[in-house]
Amino acid sequence: MNSGTEPTRAEIDALQQPAVIEFGASWCGHCAAAQPLIVAALAKHPQVRHIKVEDGPGRSLGRSFRVKLWPTLIFLSHGQEVERLVRPADSSAVERALALIDIAP
Repeated sequence: MNSGTEPTRAEIDALQQPAVIEFGASWCGHCAAAQPLIVAALAKHPQVRHIKVEDGPGRSLGRSFRVKLWPTLIFLSHGQEVERLVRPADSSAVERALALIDIAP
């Protein structure tokens, strides 16, 4: 993928490994509050790729996924959306979604 830039939708769609795209903004209070639970859940799934995307006006990747609120987590398997969490409030919801895409090591 592009280094230092937002991945394209085509690059996301071509992913073969399980992945989570996290859409948010550095100044977003909801995003900051969700970080500990997102990080904790992802730590248990090291084979799942985590892609953080700074979202906002004019950002086409977020629009292509119809992201409206932050943080929005998109859980992908083979480039296809399997689950979506908007403003997750606990790590168990993130864990359940990760279980849908994670493959045994």
